Amino acid sequence: MKQLRIKVLVGLFVVAGVLAWAGARLWDSFGSLPSVPVAAPIVLALIAALLGSAAFSFRARLRAQRERRADAKGVEPLLAARVLIFGQASALVAALVAGIYGGVGVFLLTTGLDAGPRRDQAIYAGLSVLAGAAVVAAALFLERVCKLPEDDDVDGPRPGSTSV
Repeated sequence: MKQLRIKVLVGLFVVAGVLAWAGARLWDSFGSLPSVPVAAPIVLALIAALLGSAAFSFRARLRAQRERRADAKGVEPLLAARVLIFGQASALVAALVAGIYGGVGVFLLTTGLDAGPRRDQAIYAGLSVLAGAAVVAAALFLERVCKLPEDDDVDGPRPGSTSV
């Protein structure tokens, strides 16, 4: 399984942000801008909490397994793979969504926050960007926790080693 690359996530965030900013400018010139939902930062924060709790749980269970404790509860490999894939997908989507809300937030900040609803929308957009960053951080932490020692060897077998 390939690791998430921060460059890809940042690039996705920036491209989505620029496109959202341009789209918000265009949309606002035709009428009213669609609102940023209040649920956006809440849902992203819940996903970040789920990924973070899974990462801390896996880390504790793997540490207990490495220390060979008698009460150690192992991590099922299939469950770890599913959670890891969910984390990677969540990080990609969160980077995209955070970029969109970041672009809308920048547009709202540059056009002025004199109206109450626009100020609220800018706050929701900013909170969505922060929650999206939390999802990405939790997914990267989960990926680090679930990394196997043999994952360091991505170029193939070492010279002199035998493969079956």
